[in-house]
Amino acid sequence: MLKHIVLLIGAACVAAPAVAGNPDAGKQKSAVCAACHGADGNSAVPDFPRLAGQQPDYLAKVLHDYKSGARKNAIMAPQAANLSDQDIADLAAYFASQTGLRVKSAGRTE
Repeated sequence: MLKHIVLLIGAACVAAPAVAGNPDAGKQKSAVCAACHGADGNSAVPDFPRLAGQQPDYLAKVLHDYKSGARKNAIMAPQAANLSDQDIADLAAYFASQTGLRVKSAGRTE
């Protein structure tokens, strides 16, 4: 029984390899994101989330969810629709590598 479980886990790891993101490639691909999220992912507009410093797995999941329709947003769905898995990994790596601004009380940033 244990042998079968180990084989299943091993097969799952081989069947779904993670795509490695390249932050430099992500920076090049992020130009369209800058209009809402800021060039480095630190949006100055409260309506648009800050992407800088977020976990890459979280960023990738959100983009995949927008692309699949699992997460609904009229602005983000068309932005994510044509992204490849590599594009998503690169964008996630880039924004994760950026330093996020901390928010002080009363909405001011440092």
